[in-house]
Amino acid sequence: MRVKSILALALIVVVAVALLGCAQQKPEVTPTTTKPTETKPAETEELVIGVTDKITELDPANAYDFYTWEVMYNIMGGLMRYKPGTTELEPYLAESYEVKENGTVYIFHLRKDLKFADGTPCTAHDVVRSIKRVMKISGDPSWLVNDFVKDVEALDDYTVKFTLKKPASYFLALVATPPYFPVHPNYNPDEIDPDQTAGGVGPYKIVKWVRDQELILEENPYFFGEKPKTKRVIIRFYKDATTLRLALERGEIDIAWRTLTPVDIKTLKQNPDLKVIEAPGGFIRYLVLNANETKDYPTKNKLVRQAIACAIDRNDIVNRVYMGTMEPLYSLIPNGMWSHIDIFKELYGDGNIEKARELLKQAGYSEENKVKIELWWTPTHYGDTEKDLAQVLKEQLEKTGMMEVELKSAEWSTYVDYARKGLMMASLFGWYPDYIDPDDYTTPFLKSDANNWLGYPYSNPEVDELLEKAQVTQSKEEREQLYKKVQEILGEDAPIIPLVQGKLTIVTKKNVEGIVLDPTMILKYYTIYKT
Repeated sequence: MRVKSILALALIVVVAVALLGCAQQKPEVTPTTTKPTETKPAETEELVIGVTDKITELDPANAYDFYTWEVMYNIMGGLMRYKPGTTELEPYLAESYEVKENGTVYIFHLRKDLKFADGTPCTAHDVVRSIKRVMKISGDPSWLVNDFVKDVEALDDYTVKFTLKKPASYFLALVATPPYFPVHPNYNPDEIDPDQTAGGVGPYKIVKWVRDQELILEENPYFFGEKPKTKRVIIRFYKDATTLRLALERGEIDIAWRTLTPVDIKTLKQNPDLKVIEAPGGFIRYLVLNANETKDYPTKNKLVRQAIACAIDRNDIVNRVYMGTMEPLYSLIPNGMWSHIDIFKELYGDGNIEKARELLKQAGYSEENKVKIELWWTPTHYGDTEKDLAQVLKEQLEKTGMMEVELKSAEWSTYVDYARKGLMMASLFGWYPDYIDPDDYTTPFLKSDANNWLGYPYSNPEVDELLEKAQVTQSKEEREQLYKKVQEILGEDAPIIPLVQGKLTIVTKKNVEGIVLDPTMILKYYTIYKT
């Protein structure tokens, strides 16, 4: 994403129902969590969380980045959700569901006690209104709905019917994402409403938001579920990792979350007054090379993209930039997830300068006629190491003697806008999962009508066909072969180059409990409390 940022996980949940003839897959790796103490804690009055991240838009019709989705998961909810600490999907705003007509119809039966944070009832009509709003606005994450849903209707006040364009083996996981969340009627019905704080049906409500400075959440008095363990959560936004770390050490915040530097984490582990907790599996980082034929970029030449893939040395990046806290990644599908293959390692290796030079010569470049690359990075969204990552990549590419790299940067909101408009030749991004499936690491990047959030940098009819087939195939073995073929084409075309895979780290005061870090990598504020 997801913006997103949505997305790195060694597990997969394949939604299963008998009518689809498909058994549920168990996670391949048990997620690591820190569990609350057995004794029921007294409710905490206030918790302060510090981040270097930013909120893009408080509107699930267009927000597609990891941190904004995290906020939405705390102020909204969907018909389904991942049970905290697991990859198990369970009904949430819905009490139950049915699957009919060979997996093309899903019927959800809603709870009858759903209310928005101001007491306004939430019914099936609100669910339908919200989803059709996403479909109409067609923002960055709308493909999660538009690619699958033919129609959605309210059969009565508490029953929602989805008619799908075709069966989708992971539709229940899609329903657990923000584009499917019902939003308050105050949201503009026809346009993106970026500063709307009315929210949805969740454990918290927004009481104050000052962009890039502070977000204050308070317990939703009308929430149907268990009360949050902390009544009031304050999110403070810091300009960089240094100020975030100082705020933690000075006691100004209870939690430092996304993103501290590897050096900070190593040092803070030695502090007896703090706890360092790591999320399993992690996220992926990658380099987008704009291959859109309508753009006047040298990266639309496949030979140039392949040369860049050859020149990149992931082990150098892991050691110099991340101090060993990441691992090399050779595909968009993360290490440990079924169907992953090390395709970029097979095709290009690491730091293969001679092969890179050969490819550039084939493309018509030389030491006297260098290919000029504009490499974009964003200063705060991915933490203070981003500048180092951009600099190391520049050095690696320029080792060929045939590439000249100009580094450019923009703050996250501008960066996202530039991406949507296809204004960046080469750009650094990260991915956190929308849903736990190989499709989520392929379709958003490679499918012609799903990668609008990146400015449509790549389109291949064969890849589109493979991804569409994988979406409807119920056999995991058949899907695995389809995703392997997609990765082979990805490697050959090289429009997006995987770099590294890592884990997320959170640092808290000693008295903070209830942190649950699971494969979704979304921090649930409502489980956290102080002793």
